[in-house]
Amino acid sequence: MGESEQAGAATAPVGRRARDLHAQGVALYDAARTLRADHQRALDAVRSALAPLRDELVAQELESIPLARLKDVTEGRLRLGALEAAGLGSVRAVHEAERYELRQIPGVGAQTADQALAAARQIARAVEQTVSVRIDVDHPEPRTAALVGALYRLVEAGPELRRAVDTAERYERRLTELLPAVRPTVSRLRLALAGRERREAALAAAVELRALTAEAAALEVRVRLAQAGADLLREPASEIEAWVDFEVRSAEYYSLLAEVSAHHTDAAAAEGFVPSEVAERVRAQPLDDTHRRVSLRGYQSFGARFALAQRRVVLGDEMGLGKTVQAIAAMAHLAAGGRTHFLVVCPAGVLINWTREIRARSTLKAVPVHGPDRQDAYARWREGGGVAVTTFDVLHTLDPNPNPNPNPNPDPDHVPALLVVDEAHYVKNPETRRARSVAAWTERCDRVLFLTGTPMENRVEEFRALVRLLQPGLLPAIRAGDAVAGPHAFRTAVAPAYLRRNQQDVLTELPALLMVDEWEEFSAADEEAYRAAVAAGNFMAMRRAAYADPAKSAKLERLRELVAEAAANGLKVVVFSYFRDVLEAVREALAEPEGTLEDPPAEPGTTLFGPISGSVPAARRQQMVDAFTAADGHAVLLSQIQAGGVGLNLQAASVVVLCEPQVKPTLEHQAVARAHRMGQVRPVQVHRLLTPDSVDDRLLLILADKDRLFDAYARRSDTADATPDAVDVSDDGLARRIVEEEQRRLAEPHATP
Repeated sequence: MGESEQAGAATAPVGRRARDLHAQGVALYDAARTLRADHQRALDAVRSALAPLRDELVAQELESIPLARLKDVTEGRLRLGALEAAGLGSVRAVHEAERYELRQIPGVGAQTADQALAAARQIARAVEQTVSVRIDVDHPEPRTAALVGALYRLVEAGPELRRAVDTAERYERRLTELLPAVRPTVSRLRLALAGRERREAALAAAVELRALTAEAAALEVRVRLAQAGADLLREPASEIEAWVDFEVRSAEYYSLLAEVSAHHTDAAAAEGFVPSEVAERVRAQPLDDTHRRVSLRGYQSFGARFALAQRRVVLGDEMGLGKTVQAIAAMAHLAAGGRTHFLVVCPAGVLINWTREIRARSTLKAVPVHGPDRQDAYARWREGGGVAVTTFDVLHTLDPNPNPNPNPNPDPDHVPALLVVDEAHYVKNPETRRARSVAAWTERCDRVLFLTGTPMENRVEEFRALVRLLQPGLLPAIRAGDAVAGPHAFRTAVAPAYLRRNQQDVLTELPALLMVDEWEEFSAADEEAYRAAVAAGNFMAMRRAAYADPAKSAKLERLRELVAEAAANGLKVVVFSYFRDVLEAVREALAEPEGTLEDPPAEPGTTLFGPISGSVPAARRQQMVDAFTAADGHAVLLSQIQAGGVGLNLQAASVVVLCEPQVKPTLEHQAVARAHRMGQVRPVQVHRLLTPDSVDDRLLLILADKDRLFDAYARRSDTADATPDAVDVSDDGLARRIVEEEQRRLAEPHATP
């Protein structure tokens, strides 16, 4: 042997050890290949179930396209007289015809038939890229049931499946090369008889295979692949279970459906119409998903990459597009690179939402820095890292430079790798304390992400105030006249620092219904009223305690924020509550222009209609709805859920706010269905206002039981629609149970609800 062969033989297994190693490699290869094959079969099942639904939509669209459009594809060269005379009036008629059928038509030769078919197929391919399959949960049928069942496996397997498949692909690809190369080492005789080059290659491959299998053993790759395979093959217990899961997690189903079907949205719109040089830089930015627990839409991935590539930016996506998850994705990427500290600043009303979203969507540790123990929490965050979540009002109490002699090069672990400011338009006035606090932190952080659903092209001066904190060098390029030139021109001018996408541009394949639970902690006044109601055993007072003091109500504050964002986007809102006094509190809160001592209101109050209640005659209710519908732009309609949830069509509303959860799930379903129905042209957002550790939490825990989910599915049956009480729990029994449990919990300060 030469020196290189001797060196290789010294480290490479040969004979029995090589056979054992080869067997380990084969077992790992089989595990990887099995998972990839199972995954491919699951994808094929979705595509097979999707095909007839999509084909039907394409056929319907082609039916509406007149035959004359075939001329456009052939630049006028195609003669259609004979086809029209034969009764073919649409592109669909040609597309579904066979070549020999067309040639049977008098006056249609081989060339005309071929040209007509080619033109029809070209139009069909274009149409196929635009149609979107929507799954109607209220009218399930065998084809959509098959699609939901096929998607169920992939959704149930969760985001870990994607990582497992990527791992399997990497190991299968490497083992495909290594296993044949290492074969000579399993026999000393075979190795001796091999030529020199092959012998050297075999010994080198054996060394690499040993390292690869050792890595796989340390990472428990085979166990992970086997678990992913088991998750992927898990069948729903019944068709009903798949439907219920779809209703609960419809966004995940549609997201996966778009990925599997390779549905194409307008790339320029998904990228916010940013200039090509900015788009190229963003696309080149990697996005590590190691610490992320959720898949991203294409436009969401672009948004997270934009924040990372451009470093100090405003993400101004329209409400409902997932700005929070894009921010979490950016933090998760930085965490994968070793960064440990992140900071989120937000209004008090959404602090608990942020905390829950971070924990649900990532492996990052959320550290609420709020309340009487905020300084202790801040110290724990500085010591242990994670995502500190605090409010505008608390931020000024947190010293960004706590050392008495600040180091010009501070410890990077104590500097947030990313500062996220939610509802960033709150800091538009540089004279306010909150703006000064945010400015102090933005100076210290290299990466800053401002989130706001308010369209900045409508408020150029506000945008200039935000850019002054982020990229002051961009200010001379931002002029009020840019907005006059239109949103695309404005966004081109501010592209280095601003990204905004609209629902109608990027949600073409998503469901028309987006459900969001808005968790708001009790204010001190809210909690006092709640405890009094619990002590009195008054279930109805417990349910509306969050509105007992409107001036200090956390739920009302969040409701005003939602309405303000809807107003900025020109959307109509309908607000439902079971209680008339709650609606009166909402009316008073919205009737006054929003503002604080720091930020006086800049615009007049909201245009309000209602409230609709049981005491309002039916004709008058319809007049209110008609006036609400006819109102130009943004408006708000107030309604008792029992009165407005049945019999009225509210398609004009694209935002629905539920002031509290309902004892009867059918009430919520029917109310939402007033807006989410045929004729609605925009996605409908439903925001349910909830308070943790309260009657709201108890209601959801009880009603979300698996049996209750099946009952919720049953409400779609004819019987359920006719007799909703058949699937709703007893009001009295549920009220007694919740009152008793809350009385016990509040009597024991350390009890867990």
